[in-house]
Amino acid sequence: MEVLAFPAVQLLDVAGPLQVFATANERGAVGTPYAPRVIAAGDLGLTASAGLRLVADPLPDLDAPLDTLVIAGGPGVLAACDDPALVAWVRARAARARRVASVCTGAFLLGATGLLDGRRAVTHWTQCAALARRYPLARVEPDPIFVRDGPVWSSAGVTAGIDLTLALVEEDLGRPVALAVARHLVVFLKRPGGQAQFSAALALQAGEERFGALHAFIAQNLSAALSLPALAAAAGMSERSLSRNYRAATGLTPTRAVERLRVEAARRLLAETAQPVKRIARTCGFGSEETMRRSFLRHVAATPQAYRARFGG
Repeated sequence: MEVLAFPAVQLLDVAGPLQVFATANERGAVGTPYAPRVIAAGDLGLTASAGLRLVADPLPDLDAPLDTLVIAGGPGVLAACDDPALVAWVRARAARARRVASVCTGAFLLGATGLLDGRRAVTHWTQCAALARRYPLARVEPDPIFVRDGPVWSSAGVTAGIDLTLALVEEDLGRPVALAVARHLVVFLKRPGGQAQFSAALALQAGEERFGALHAFIAQNLSAALSLPALAAAAGMSERSLSRNYRAATGLTPTRAVERLRVEAARRLLAETAQPVKRIARTCGFGSEETMRRSFLRHVAATPQAYRARFGG
């Protein structure tokens, strides 16, 4: 079990998976199934982006036995991607491993090796668009907490590396052990919802260049009846043309986009204000509290009340 680090690595991208594996060793039914170690190229005394100095082991021989290779992320990942020798080592080492995983922006280093080509992948929500631009053959999905595509796993930002590692433990040792680890660490075994509960309307980002003005119109008129004819008029297009072009740009229908933007606005109000849920439902154009509840369950996998309890101030 190897966790690859580099200068300016994100500390939790390293420490989170290590702690999950260590706790699995403590809570596992038989022996100590994991022997994780932190490895790095070049200077083995590296500094994480948080300022903590780490001491890593050197890169192992390419033919040394390996079960799992984990690639951490962090501000230094693009410099790591520009190191041809390191990229070649990761590519060759991953071929030796049973599985390979990236945490947060570690997906960029996987992308540099070609391992994401034709595969589903995810990274921190702020970097999903950049990952898709840099590696157009990867199928970047902005919402999941983690993604598995064959032997290649990737996770969303920072603490999502814990979610991914718990899934690895569950695959290896079974659900009871993974659940025991999650309970000990006081985290969800499978947290509800995806990155959409932490970020802006991710699914609409691809359409901002062409439909940014329409998104602004929607945001300013959420409480209005935003029918397809009203949206088409605001966009200066026919209903048919808007439906076709909007879906091509974002993968969503205009009415589904309205729902997402309403959920996003309600999410902010639930987290940042003490307004009653019923008033928020009206303000955001849901019409009723029940309609908002159904929309939240679809997009956030939690009720408005549960969302407020988790993220409200």
